[in-house]
Amino acid sequence: MPKRSSPAALRKAWQQGLNAVTGQVLRAARSAADTVAREAVPSLQKTPSHPSPGLGDWIAGVASGRAGMRRYRLFRPRGLAPGARVPLLVMLHGCGQDPAGFARSTRMNRLAAREGFLVLYPEQSRLANPQRCWNWFDTESGRAQAEAALILAAIDQVCLLYPADRERVALAGLSAGAGMAALLATLHPARFKAVAMHSGVAPGLASSATTALRAMRGRAMPAETAPLPASDQWPPLLVIQGTQDKVVAATNGVEAVRQWSQAHGVSTQESRTVQRGRRRPMIVTDFKRGRNIAATLVVIEGLGHAWSGGTAKAPFSDPEGPDATAMIWRFVAKRFRA
Repeated sequence: MPKRSSPAALRKAWQQGLNAVTGQVLRAARSAADTVAREAVPSLQKTPSHPSPGLGDWIAGVASGRAGMRRYRLFRPRGLAPGARVPLLVMLHGCGQDPAGFARSTRMNRLAAREGFLVLYPEQSRLANPQRCWNWFDTESGRAQAEAALILAAIDQVCLLYPADRERVALAGLSAGAGMAALLATLHPARFKAVAMHSGVAPGLASSATTALRAMRGRAMPAETAPLPASDQWPPLLVIQGTQDKVVAATNGVEAVRQWSQAHGVSTQESRTVQRGRRRPMIVTDFKRGRNIAATLVVIEGLGHAWSGGTAKAPFSDPEGPDATAMIWRFVAKRFRA
């Protein structure tokens, strides 16, 4: 006959089982809490490697607003003159990217170190979008506008804490970052001297995830889009688009410059074909009102959904294309000087 366990032994076994289950639950809870904390509080996340060692400082920051909090990185080149106010270029990454990866791919920090300007890299959170895409399309719910306000808060913070010239700020973005850059420029046109869209969707073509997919495939109807109000405040627009982009249809670039041209009352177009060395050829079209350029469209033959002229082997980067980094800086630097 089997020996019965004593009440004390049963209590001990029950307590051991309870402790084991409780421990598993607590470990799972701590892991989930740590994940949320790393997304919400920058200081709790492991610091990523400097994408441009030796060229300047890679400064961490965080901005907050009604959409929550977002981390950002600021590249500050070495050797800036004490007391000088320098231009600020805001770089908005695409889906699946972060500031460090975007900086490595575009090599914008190297150019900033040579030319003497600051580069701000706001970072989308995985809590806001699992693929780190900026929610440029979600205007119906107001989430897109809230994220735009967060980016603007980061810009204001950098202009307050660092030697950024508030009167010389420009925007540039890739893919979802390009869509967000266009949205920011249309919401706050007086805040920016220029905006550059690389492989992005024209503003106003989407208001939800469903309509965003339609717009990316080039199936949005421009007639459904309210035109941008006519104003000479709209910052000049540079659009860079590849003919072999399978993610964002090339018609989006045409639609973006059409909107900008209509807002500026453009009367003339001038096109030219350019090829530098063995890089991919491009057709550059300037949309002018008088002597002033309202928009420039750069269509690159054979370029897919990637940063043109970017670092070899980096994600979303095509080293065979013309140098988009240099093109963007030349475009915005002219507006800074003007």
